Amino acid sequence: MTNSSATVPSRGAIERAAHEFQFTLNEHQVLQIQQYTKMLWAWNEKVNLTAIRDPLEMLYRHFCESMFGAGLLPVENCRLADVGSGGGFPGLPVKIIRPDLTVFLVESNVKKATFLAEVIRELGLTDARVLVSRFEELGEEVAPLDVVCSRALGDFASFLAWAASPQVGAKQALLWLGGRDLEEVRALPGWSWEEPTPVPKSLQRFILLGSRAE
Repeated sequence: MTNSSATVPSRGAIERAAHEFQFTLNEHQVLQIQQYTKMLWAWNEKVNLTAIRDPLEMLYRHFCESMFGAGLLPVENCRLADVGSGGGFPGLPVKIIRPDLTVFLVESNVKKATFLAEVIRELGLTDARVLVSRFEELGEEVAPLDVVCSRALGDFASFLAWAASPQVGAKQALLWLGGRDLEEVRALPGWSWEEPTPVPKSLQRFILLGSRAE
């Protein structure tokens, strides 16, 4: 059995990682990351939430990469849906660093959705809601959306067509991608993409922000 204190990054480690990813955290946000990490470890034994087992790698890959992407969002309050949320990435870290957002976590796996609801409750997050559904079945429950985001979705064509549909009408899409997916996504119709932003501390991962074509 792993010592639980060894599974949670120290405050200093979290602050150093945040500095490397060019954002800052307050004390409450650091505590939220630690609590969330502890829950990931506890639940990962029964529900496969992440293949990453090293606490520091979890911090960099899951939390910091998600929070780094939040810096590309519009500055005003917005309604965001994280589709295929899984263990809550990127949606929950984005919500932690941008508490002004209204966040929907779309997850069809009931066990994962239960975990997400527990994290929201434990961390005391407001304006965050879990929807146990496939994204294709959602419309008015989430509309109107300012931003859709996803980090672990494969079917980009269906996802972006749904996001741009009249019943959802998302204004922007924020995607965490491997290099090999960039050209495929940028060639899809209906969206205008900005230049990809390289993810710090990675070789072939990017964040892509797009606006729905009028």
